[in-house]
Amino acid sequence: MTDRVLLTGISGFLGGHVALQLLNSGYTVRGSVRNLSRADKVRDTLLRHGADVSRLEFVALDLMRDAGWDEAMEGVRYLQHTASPFLIQIPKDKMELIGPAVEGTERALNAANNAGVERIVLTSSMAAIAYGHDKSRTTPFTAKDWTDLNGRAVNFYQESKTFGPLLDDDPGTSAVIVQRLLDGSIPAAPRIPMTIIDVRDIAAAHVAAMTAPDAGGKRFPMGERTVFFLEAAKILRERYPERRIPSFGMPDWAVRLYALFDRDMRDNMGELGYIKRLDSSDAISLLGRPLLTAPEALLATAESLVSQRLV
Repeated sequence: MTDRVLLTGISGFLGGHVALQLLNSGYTVRGSVRNLSRADKVRDTLLRHGADVSRLEFVALDLMRDAGWDEAMEGVRYLQHTASPFLIQIPKDKMELIGPAVEGTERALNAANNAGVERIVLTSSMAAIAYGHDKSRTTPFTAKDWTDLNGRAVNFYQESKTFGPLLDDDPGTSAVIVQRLLDGSIPAAPRIPMTIIDVRDIAAAHVAAMTAPDAGGKRFPMGERTVFFLEAAKILRERYPERRIPSFGMPDWAVRLYALFDRDMRDNMGELGYIKRLDSSDAISLLGRPLLTAPEALLATAESLVSQRLV
C-alpha cells in the first residue's frame, strides 16, 4: 500500500503540479476541492499530462468550514497544504483575504495534528519575508528574514511570480502577466520587478520537503531571478517577434499617473524600481539541482498560453 497524501488546493496552478509530481512518484493523492463537481476536470487534466490517476481520490473541503477535515485525514501520512483564497484584485477589506487564509491554514494544521500526520508542507510566499524593509538593502532575503508589517508600502497581498507550463485553460494570476505581454494590452513596460520561479521547481520542492530528514521546521525561499517587466518582455519578444510585445519602458511619472486610474497598479506602486532578490540556496540543496531559469519559466508559460489558445 502506498503512502497517502492529502493535497489541498489540487485544482489550483501549483496544486495541480504538486499532484502530478506526487502521482508520478508513486504516492496515493487525496485531493481537496471546494465542490466535488470539479473532480472530473482535475482527473482528466492530470491524466492528459501522464499521471496514473488510479491512485487519485477526492474529498470536498472548505477553508472556512470545519466539516470534513477530520474524515479527510483518515489514513493520511503527509499533508500538502497549497490551498489559498483566490482573488483577481486586492479587496478593500483585508480580512476578505487574511481571514480565509489564516482560518483555512489553522483548520488544515489542527486536523493534521489531531490525526498524527507525519509531516506538513505549507505553501507560503515571499510576502512573509521581503516586504517592509529599507529600500537601500541590496543583499538577498533569506529564511531568517520576516516582513516588517509596520514598514512602508506593505499591503496584504504580495507575492513572487510563479510561471511555468499551464495544465489547463485557466491562466491563474501570474500567467496573466505573460498573457497581457503577448496580446499587446501592455503597450509599455513599467519599472516594476518580478521575482520569478518555475512552478515545476516549487512542486518538486514540496515533494522533496515532505520526506527529506532535515527539512522539518525549515523555510525554503525560492526565486531564480528578479527581472523588470522590460527584461521579461525582451525574452518573450525574441521567441515571438510577430507579436506586439512592448520594447520600451514606461517612465515612472507615467506609471504614477496611470496608477491614479488603475487599482492594481496603485497597489504595487511601492515596488516601483525596487529590486528584491531571494537566497534560494537551501531550496537548491533540497532539490539537488539548479532551479529552472527565469527565461525557461516565462517561455513555458507563453507556450502553454499559445497552445491553449488563450492568446
